[in-house]
Amino acid sequence: MSILTSNLEVPVFYPTYDEFENFSSYISKIESQGAHKIGLAKIVPPKQWIPRKMGYKQKSIDETMVENPIKQEVHGKDGLYLVYNIQQRSIKVSQFQKLASSSRYVTPPSISNDVEKLEKKYWENLTSIAPIYGADVSGSFYDKSQKAWNINNLGSILDDLEVEYGTKIEGVNTAYLYFGMWKATFAWHTEDMDLYSINYLHFGAPKQWYVIPPSYGKLFEKFAASRFPSSARRCPAFLRHKMTIIAPSILTKNSIPFSKMTQYENEFIITFPYAYHAGFNYGFNCAESTNFASKRWIEYGKHSVQCACRHDMVKIGMDRFVRKYQPELYDDWSRGINVTSHPEDEQMLKNNTTIVRSSPTKTRLPIHCKSSKSKKNSCLGERF
Repeated sequence: MSILTSNLEVPVFYPTYDEFENFSSYISKIESQGAHKIGLAKIVPPKQWIPRKMGYKQKSIDETMVENPIKQEVHGKDGLYLVYNIQQRSIKVSQFQKLASSSRYVTPPSISNDVEKLEKKYWENLTSIAPIYGADVSGSFYDKSQKAWNINNLGSILDDLEVEYGTKIEGVNTAYLYFGMWKATFAWHTEDMDLYSINYLHFGAPKQWYVIPPSYGKLFEKFAASRFPSSARRCPAFLRHKMTIIAPSILTKNSIPFSKMTQYENEFIITFPYAYHAGFNYGFNCAESTNFASKRWIEYGKHSVQCACRHDMVKIGMDRFVRKYQPELYDDWSRGINVTSHPEDEQMLKNNTTIVRSSPTKTRLPIHCKSSKSKKNSCLGERF
């Protein structure tokens, strides 16, 4: 099977138990079939695989603290919005579930089982009643004995940060839990340093995903900057603030290709380097997520454009990865010369996209040369 971006259908994979045992090998396998070209893939694990033998109806889960959940106030109109995240007091999971089930926040009962109607209602009522999102909660609901696809221990090259340098970055090379409710939203963004991400839905209502193929990432950035000009003037990498919401209908009207996928409990979603994605939750649920990397990511990391207006943004020095995995390039790199181009540049040119890219730390040679995870918004956005 080969996947083409002209199709734009998010691929769904059903690995056997043997295939599932080696995480990095399976990611390589689905990339060999083109999954990364769409930017997102769904993985349905084999039935024998159980992340938590005791299940989720346990006191230890009910009493888990949701640290500083965020109230998400959305402002805007006509398919263009900004979300402002306001920290709330910490509560237990049992209290969060009760809140999510209250009349104010509950999924509309009359259509609670109809994802298509709920998706339409979400976009029609985005600015009404600010939901609460239990995002970026440090922790894991996996059994430590579960070695396969354990988000705490994926065995990717991102582990080098901790193994060789003793560096832990919460939510990047450690696990985060996410407790959602109806309309709780994640705005358009790529991962920190344009890494991969993995998201497993432990239990609860589905999660809606939208994704733009990496080859159209620059086109999307240019479009977003044209619609949010003051944000773009203040910070060229303003999409890293995770405040920008653009409706699918607007993308369609402006010929920006995208795909969508609904994730259900016991399913994985993988996002690939430089794939802009966004989405929301259909009701109370719990997901677990982290980032990971492969050798293919290194070029994306080297060319990732960082936000410079916030002190809490994740930045990973690429020297260690270049030295270990690209030794033939290290001399140039250590002298501040980046002799490679962005992995998507060739396809961007085919998409008639003007490429304007800068590196925060390295000199960029011509394109033809071959030789946090913070909950609070600290930057103001557009005014509507």
